[in-house]
Amino acid sequence: MSAQTAQLALVTGTGGTALSHRDRAVLRAIEAGRVRLSGGSALVVDGLFLADPFAAPRLTDAGLIADADGSVALTESGRALLAA
Repeated sequence: MSAQTAQLALVTGTGGTALSHRDRAVLRAIEAGRVRLSGGSALVVDGLFLADPFAAPRLTDAGLIADADGSVALTESGRALLAA
């Protein structure tokens, strides 16, 4: 599955989970520079581990976020989704 298809599935709920309020909050925190990666796939927001251990893989697979040397950054798709 391509990143674009995965993103569409995530956003529309077809073949995947719709983008939740929590996912949107995580994307906004990433946009604000408040999130880093720990252990390769665990998101740390404001120094606390995010309780959803599947958020990083889910948002990465959807093409919304990318690893940026230990921190996390929004992709173009992630920025566009938040702007919509």
